[in-house]
Amino acid sequence: MSMVSFVAALLRRVAEGMLKFLAWIGEEPIGGYRPEAHYMRGPGPAWRAKHQPPQVASLRSVR
Repeated sequence: MSMVSFVAALLRRVAEGMLKFLAWIGEEPIGGYRPEAHYMRGPGPAWRAKHQPPQVASLRSVR
């Protein structure tokens, strides 16, 4: 067997192995997408603290 045919056969086997591996990975996504895990119900406390207008001191006297 010549060196060129040996390298060609080796590359063919590597390519077939890579294709099988990629097909195996693509069969089922890891973890899956769960939309309920990414659902946002509204702004949180950090957003409110950043975007609320500054608190105005009360005009009442504090005892």
